Formats: sequence, C-alpha cells, structure tokens
Amino acid sequence: MQDDDKNPNQLTPAQRRLVDYSVAIFDEAATSKEAAYMARQLVQVTLPHKNPGNVPTWSRKNGNLTLRIQPGYKKDNSTGKDICVGYPYGVIPRLLLFWIITEAVRIRSRRLGLGHSLNGFMAELGLNHETGGGKRSDAKRLREQMERLFNAFISFEGDITRGIKTGNARMNMVITSQTMFWWNPADTDQAHWGSWIELSQEFYDAITAAPVPIDMRALLALKKSPLALDLYSWLVYEAFRSNKSGQARFETWEQLHSHLGGEYAHIQHFRAKVKAALQKIQLVYPGLKLGERQGGIEVLPESLPALQPRGMTIEGTATPIPEAPTPPPSPQGIYFKFQGKAKIKPSMPALFGQSNPPATAA
Repeated sequence: MQDDDKNPNQLTPAQRRLVDYSVAIFDEAATSKEAAYMARQLVQVTLPHKNPGNVPTWSRKNGNLTLRIQPGYKKDNSTGKDICVGYPYGVIPRLLLFWIITEAVRIRSRRLGLGHSLNGFMAELGLNHETGGGKRSDAKRLREQMERLFNAFISFEGDITRGIKTGNARMNMVITSQTMFWWNPADTDQAHWGSWIELSQEFYDAITAAPVPIDMRALLALKKSPLALDLYSWLVYEAFRSNKSGQARFETWEQLHSHLGGEYAHIQHFRAKVKAALQKIQLVYPGLKLGERQGGIEVLPESLPALQPRGMTIEGTATPIPEAPTPPPSPQGIYFKFQGKAKIKPSMPALFGQSNPPATAA
C-alpha cells in the first residue's frame, strides 16, 4: 500500500488553500471586512512581475494608456551616498496597493496608519511575520518593497480627442508625500511605534475616483502569483463593463500580453500561464462567465460582480448580502477610457472616472 504522505493525488498546501477559499466564496457572501479595492488605472496597466533591473525607466501600455515608473533613491547610511532602491515588482507591492486603496476608500483619508504593529499590518496583507529574519522572509521582502513602492515616481499618459483637436494628457505623481517608518530587526512587535504613510493628493484622488471592488478571499487564494492577481482584477473589471453594457468583452492574446505579460518573451508561454491562472480564478470567482471565442479571452455579460449585489445570488451560494452605500464621489477630471478617447471635465484630475462597479459587501 502506498504511503499517504507520498500519495501523488494528495493536495499540496497551496491547492488545499485554494479549495478552502473556493468553498468559502461559494457558500458565504463577502462581508465588509472581506471587501477590497484596486484602482482602476492599476487594473488596466499593472506593475512589473519581475525585477526590471538597472534601467532608467519602465513602462506598460494598454491601448492609448501608458504607465511609466522611475525608481527612487535613498541615502546609504554606510557611505552617505545616494543609491537607487529599485522598482516595485511581484506580489508584495500588489498586496500593499490593495491594502492602501481599500483603507483610503474605507476611511476617506490620505494618512494611513500601518497597523498597531508590523505584524498586524502584514497579517492584513496575508503575509506571515513568523517566517524569520532571513533574506526571503516576509518581513524583509515587505520592507524592501515598501521602500521601492513609496519612493517610485509614476505617471499615466493617454491620448485625447476634443472635436477636431487631438492631444496628450499626462498625470505625474508619487504614491506618498510623507512617510514615517520605524524598524527594529530585533523586535517584531512595534505596536507602540506608530508607523504611517500619507498619500500624495494626486494619487489619492486617482485611486478613490473609481475603485474596482473585489473579494479579499480571492486575493489571499491567488497571492502567490502576480499574474493571477492582475488577471483576476482585470476580469472583475471587464465583467462589470460587460454586464453593464450587455455586450461581451473580448481581448486577443496579443492585447493581454501587452498590458499583463510583457515580461514573457513568447506569447505562447504567456498564454499557457494565463490558462493555468484562469483555472484557479474560476474557483474563487463563481460569477465569472467566459465565452468560447478563440484567440483570446471573452467575458460574457452574464457575468456577475465579484461582490454580489442585493437580490442577486450565484447558484449554490448563501443568501445575498445587503448592498452597501456607494462611496462618496471624488474629484473628477481627466478620464482615460480603455482603447478609447478621453473625456475632459473641469476640476482636479482623477483618472478613469467611469461609473463605479457596485460596492456591495456589508
């Protein structure tokens, strides 16, 4: 008889976690604590999956919209010289952004406390503070990616048309205008130290203008893969657009590769990775309905929001949850539409100001 510990059909811890979250999402509607948000502009153009290395600038393009990132600098305490901190990349800055945007939407404030302790903050992101102080520990990686993300200079650029005139619109920003971090490698419990960040006004206006609501449980199930996190967020957004318009949404593999998988040299390799990620996403997004059109991904208008609105259920799920109030409106301004024309309105610029997907968790 084969030893159970060596059974090839036995689920791995990652597979078991995915199944557990899938069962929870099918059986129980999300609560307000399980509702999270991502900025719409960072759904359409995403951060690097891998370290871009020593390059002066990095960009990602989606239709007429381009994201550019330049790395920041800090002083090297041992030499007194400025050193480049590098680009934010991978899973951790994505989870950081989910947390930041969710907190900004929830409390409507630019200043965010990083939890009563570093441990509490990491727990909110689904990270484990007990992985030790080694080079690849969550604590080390979190600190490094926070430095990269909060020191980066980013810009969104898009083409616009007004009547017979054409032009180019750009918004330059930093994520944080002020930060206060306290670190002590010998003491992971820093509850009394009070680290905080203050988002720049431009970034705060942009991310709170039209955030995409998602299920935090799905993020935790997919947190090992930056591609899966990006693809899930994009599918939630496209499902909303398809459902609202009553028309299927379709993107070719080439279009998807441009804004989701530029790090993959060959589209065939990217397509295989996306199909593998899709299998996982469908387990934690039961309302997603995909078509059979070849050559890309087709999202059907029968798709439901990741967070179920009032009066709507998915077969086999629990009773729908009450609908939460829509977040207060944010300043409006330059709105970039995916592969479309920009619409100009007066006042403070705020990217992607189409109507919000419903925020329905309670």
